[in-house]
Amino acid sequence: MSDIDHEKAQYSVGADSPTNHAIVDVVAQKGGAFGEAADIYGNVETAEQYGYVERGLKSRHIQFIALGGTIGTGLFLGIGKAFATSGPVSVLLGYTFTGIAVFGMMQCLGEMSTWLPLPGAIPQYCARYVDPALGFAVGWNNWYQSAITLCAEISAATLVIGYWDQDEKVNPAVWITIIILIILGLNIFAVSIYGEAEFCFASVKIITMLGLLLVGFIIMLGGAPDHDRRGFRYWKEGAMKEYIGTGNTGRFAGLWKTLVNAAFSYGGVEMVAVAAGEAANPRKNIPKAVRRVFWRILFFYVLGSFMIGVTISSKTVDPCPDVDEVPLRDQADYCQLTSDSAHGAQSSPWVIAIQGSGISVLPHIINAVILTSATSAGNAFLYTGSRYLFGIAQIGQAPRFLLKCSKGGVPYYCVAITCSIALLTYMSVSAGANDVFNWFQNLTTIAQLFTWSCICIASIQFRAALIAQGVDTKTLVMKAPAMPYIAWASLVYFALIILFNGFAVFTGPSIPWTKENDAISDFFVAYIGIPIFFLLYGFWKIFKRTSFVKPVEADIWSGKAALDAEVWPEQIPRNIFEKFWFWLC
Repeated sequence: MSDIDHEKAQYSVGADSPTNHAIVDVVAQKGGAFGEAADIYGNVETAEQYGYVERGLKSRHIQFIALGGTIGTGLFLGIGKAFATSGPVSVLLGYTFTGIAVFGMMQCLGEMSTWLPLPGAIPQYCARYVDPALGFAVGWNNWYQSAITLCAEISAATLVIGYWDQDEKVNPAVWITIIILIILGLNIFAVSIYGEAEFCFASVKIITMLGLLLVGFIIMLGGAPDHDRRGFRYWKEGAMKEYIGTGNTGRFAGLWKTLVNAAFSYGGVEMVAVAAGEAANPRKNIPKAVRRVFWRILFFYVLGSFMIGVTISSKTVDPCPDVDEVPLRDQADYCQLTSDSAHGAQSSPWVIAIQGSGISVLPHIINAVILTSATSAGNAFLYTGSRYLFGIAQIGQAPRFLLKCSKGGVPYYCVAITCSIALLTYMSVSAGANDVFNWFQNLTTIAQLFTWSCICIASIQFRAALIAQGVDTKTLVMKAPAMPYIAWASLVYFALIILFNGFAVFTGPSIPWTKENDAISDFFVAYIGIPIFFLLYGFWKIFKRTSFVKPVEADIWSGKAALDAEVWPEQIPRNIFEKFWFWLC
């Protein structure tokens, strides 16, 4: 058989078709992975030629990737400058509003990924249900977003290491090299090794965040060594700080400023769906992981931003004293948060709160956790980036050699190419890790928002395809609530942030644009992602002359027969401890 033309082929496979029976036989004879490959590629020959990914991620891997996989530098470091600029209540509201939209998006993604869990699935959903050109655009957009975020996390890790090497006795390039090699080593072998690493990393981050929330509560109530009962003192200094404008307009602008930062912090929340293509028993484990997104958002992000707001000050001090000389008390917190000369955990709001309360040991521990978080996030984004590349190769929108997998089920060409982008991180050796981190943060946030928007669009069309092809939505393993309204609401929210995230360059001191006020650079960083995305879309639309997919013709079946044929044994807890462990993991 010839390879499938993924631009034209649409499948409508009924439950009793010969194709389904043949796939069931392949699964029984050669295993689930081979059967899925044959089902996706349309023939056994292609499956034998390229191989396929293995479902080596256990339930505990998936659950901990969902719980702690996105706790990274955005929550530990990036939130600090947003807090200093906009104030405690603005940050709390910004993380809450964005969290609600992200929760809605994840419900949509969970519904699609339990129906058909594919590796690097998001571009495949967009190509199958909306338009092949949208699949191309979101696929390559996802890939470069993951690859550049990998650079951002490695850059942040070198910044964190600077906490212990403030004189830079060791060239930062050494640390960059070590981190790249560690991340590559965790991804190039069987996916179960990646899963074990993320399980360990996530465990450390979850325990640390729970500890930080408890310490923050103690500091707030005056239980720290300084016995200073802070309460809501810092909200009275300026709960919602003015930004650019004055009065209510300035406070609203300050709130809006936090939304981009919140989006960066939530970045990667969708990686649990990317991992669905290599998850054991995905129709049981993925819904459980997706439903826990609500609690992750509530406890880690919303409650975390609240605790920061009640334990440190965002009051502006001018001029700011030197970072190494100031006592970390109320009037110096703002300066520490915004200092470009701060190293690693020095600019973390959590460390500032702990040091300011008289606790001296924890900052070194927190810095170590931040380092593991940055490494973990880099590890995760190399994984997701390589699977996105694998996914777009599956639909014929990337070179087919990228489909080649090792015996352990790792698409090693995809891993190697994605990891090669990490070499850009060496720019931080000359430009300064902090500047590179901030630049990468802004650039990748817009790409992230496009990904989330496309998930919502694909979900709307997926629902329309189910109805058009006679599938009862009540039979779905995971059913998103309030569809399609929840998808439309999240889509509008993300689109507004994309359009207005760079509003500051059109106001106040930024006009006229000069080299001195950096407005040109800020405009570029804020909006370059928009033309990149639409150029990708337009290129494939014109090159392949694609058309929008009609719901009745959408391919909601390819790959499903093999998955339906696989059987995973039911785990029955033998005692109360196993019952708790099975609930957690």
